[in-house]
Amino acid sequence: MASEAQVRQYLAYWFQLGKKVVIHDGRETLLPQPVIQGDRYSAEFESCWQRVTASNSGTCYLEGTNQTIDELLSSRWDVSSCARCAMPVPQLNLGTPSLECPCTDLPGWPDTELPQPRSPVDSTDRLNQIRDRLLQVGRQSNSSSH
Repeated sequence: MASEAQVRQYLAYWFQLGKKVVIHDGRETLLPQPVIQGDRYSAEFESCWQRVTASNSGTCYLEGTNQTIDELLSSRWDVSSCARCAMPVPQLNLGTPSLECPCTDLPGWPDTELPQPRSPVDSTDRLNQIRDRLLQVGRQSNSSSH
């Protein structure tokens, strides 16, 4: 079963490549920009997520896919990596895996020369982890030289 966090990440990654989410049974599309702001998803992304998951939004799905957001949030679906491009794609928990990926209609994708879509990163937390590792290495080095 795909968690809400996985489905959010799935949409965020594809939004970074310009894919839109279709809502209100095809009458409207959304593409929040920016998707990431600092160490979290942007207010635009959060607003889009609220609209997509609202009960009055009708059928909502990512452009180029057949699975609705409601279906992805059900126990029948999971989100895994595409074998071709490593982007998140929906996959049925039981049955034959889908051969479709939203990347099929993106010209020139995958492009290893471009930065890959990503999730928000807490820079402070990441820098603290690096600092702690360096301090630990420094302590080990000092204790072995005495």
